[in-house]
Amino acid sequence: MTLDFLAPAYPWVKSLHVVAIITWMAGLFYLPRLYVYHSQIPVGAGREHERFVKMERLLLRAIMNPSMIAAWLFGLLLVLTPSVVDWRGGWWHLKLLSVILMTAFHMFLAKHRKGFAEDRRPLTERGWRWWNEAPTVLMLVIVFMVIAKPF
Repeated sequence: MTLDFLAPAYPWVKSLHVVAIITWMAGLFYLPRLYVYHSQIPVGAGREHERFVKMERLLLRAIMNPSMIAAWLFGLLLVLTPSVVDWRGGWWHLKLLSVILMTAFHMFLAKHRKGFAEDRRPLTERGWRWWNEAPTVLMLVIVFMVIAKPF
């Protein structure tokens, strides 16, 4: 199903989608890095802990959440635009799965932000360094599926 009235808005919707993805990805790269640094301070570190809690909360609520919602909204509008997706290709299945996994990763980070706020350390610094690579892998899959459409 497509909606013909979306065709003239295509360049604008696509532009807004790309902007939303850029800001969402920036947050997905930065929040786990903040968790790496937050893991390095001792439990009960007072003002230093509170500074991290504030930065993590603002990043998630003011940038990441609105960006994720906008990326999904504009992405769905693109899917509903005539001639944007060739449904016969298999690339979009892997792209959609990767976007769902990216969203799950976002929720994973949001859940652990609450743990940090309560001065708990759900993972080690090394664990967060590992998780910091997840959005890069997903981004590569998404970009290659959308641009190269290998299958």
